[in-house]
Amino acid sequence: MGSTLGSALGSVAQRECAPSGSSPGGGGPQFVKRDWDDGRFANFGASWINPLVTATCRCILMAPHTLVPEVTRAGSQSHLLSMGASLVKLEAVVQQSARTRLLPLLHSELWHLRQVSMAEHLEAVPVEAVPVKAEPGPVAKEDPNVRGSKGWGLKKWEETEPQAKRLKNNEEDEEHSKKLPKRKIVLLMAYSGKGYHGMQRNLGSSQFKTIEDDLVSALVQSGCIPENHGEDMKKMSFQRCARTDKGVSAAGQIVSLKVWLIDNILEKINSHLPSHIRILGLKRVTGSFNSKNRCDARTYFYMLPTFAFAHKDHDVQDERYRLSPETLEKVNQLLASYKGTHNFHNFTSQKGPKEPSARRYIMEMHCEAPFMREGMEFAVIKIKGQSFMMHQIRKMIGLVIAVLKGYVPESVMERSWGEEKVDIPKAPGLGLVLERVHFEQYNRRFGNDGLHEPLDWVEEEEKMTVFKEQYIYPTIIKTEMEEHSMTNWLNTLPNHDFDAGSQEAKANDGSTKAPASLKGSDGGGDH
Repeated sequence: MGSTLGSALGSVAQRECAPSGSSPGGGGPQFVKRDWDDGRFANFGASWINPLVTATCRCILMAPHTLVPEVTRAGSQSHLLSMGASLVKLEAVVQQSARTRLLPLLHSELWHLRQVSMAEHLEAVPVEAVPVKAEPGPVAKEDPNVRGSKGWGLKKWEETEPQAKRLKNNEEDEEHSKKLPKRKIVLLMAYSGKGYHGMQRNLGSSQFKTIEDDLVSALVQSGCIPENHGEDMKKMSFQRCARTDKGVSAAGQIVSLKVWLIDNILEKINSHLPSHIRILGLKRVTGSFNSKNRCDARTYFYMLPTFAFAHKDHDVQDERYRLSPETLEKVNQLLASYKGTHNFHNFTSQKGPKEPSARRYIMEMHCEAPFMREGMEFAVIKIKGQSFMMHQIRKMIGLVIAVLKGYVPESVMERSWGEEKVDIPKAPGLGLVLERVHFEQYNRRFGNDGLHEPLDWVEEEEKMTVFKEQYIYPTIIKTEMEEHSMTNWLNTLPNHDFDAGSQEAKANDGSTKAPASLKGSDGGGDH
């Protein structure tokens, strides 16, 4: 059978590869059976590759049952048709050979051929399909390991069947992924941040578990993304809206990414997530959507026991304290002073007073009425801003608490927005929660275009409330009562020297130049 295909290929190749206007036997390189046997296709040069592929395909069409033992030996600088390879790949080769005169015919015939499996060809196509007489010889004396033997092809096919199956499985996976639509979406996330080192994944630091570690693992296991996208998140265009700090929770975090839109996608992702991390909603967005850059504003809330506002000299300093209306009014007066645009370089680390990025715009900040939980009075401070720097919100609240408790005069708030360095305490991360993110400009442009939905999450509002009641509030309350995180932090306030900046300024003859390196090891990052 080997010599049969070799002879057939030689005759067809001589006819197809001959230059236009020349006879098959004259001019140009001659393609003969020994070249096929020796695999010297590269000798013909790039200009002969396409006609050669065409000749190979013509032979396959003439005798498809000889495909396995012979085509595996054909090779070129650009293509290698391996044993058991799919005819789909062969068709792609022919499609790329645009200069071939027989392209339309080959494309049509190969499309028809690929509808029938390889096994069916091996069984159904008679030997007589090849118009060349095969070498005679009794079957009993044929060596199945000799290429020219009649049973060589089937023997080799059986030997390489596991490899062919692997190739077929890989091709099926590729075809499956190609059939599934891969689209840019956003996911509405809620999570309790206790026990996690923030939102953002830190590759190479597995000892510091993050929310994204669990999320990416669930995406891979559910079949939304391939495994290599989990290792390199840029491949799925992943972007978080807010990079929450260690211990910080979220009721309305948004991440954007490209996924395969599989059936029951939310249920499948959530089935691989712990109960304190939930995907509450999914929406399609534009292909260029970036959840961080498209976000107009972010709203956080900070839940804390009200005894944090108790004056250090006049009030009780434990859960017996109750917030009076007068004190609540004073709290809101101080919080309102943050509204507008200010230089918050003192409220983060590694930001100098001259850096434009240290200026941030605060839209709203106020404290709501207190409420009782587990015998302790709590209050919630809400803050909405265009964007926030690392630890900015916690330091804003920490400074207000220091003023209310009597550790520092109110004037220090105005001074903290200047260029001099001010030592500002950072409140615990336990009570900080990302409540929602805002996309007003995106919604105005795309929310009503008939193709995309507005990112307002009205229908998911109840789910967000339920999650806060089940996981976020109980975690904050329980942790505060067991670990006394606010009490322990309040005990550190006397250690802060709020006048250190002004004393340093006086020592430098009134110079307000900021030090070259600001104290602190926190990485700078907006959220």
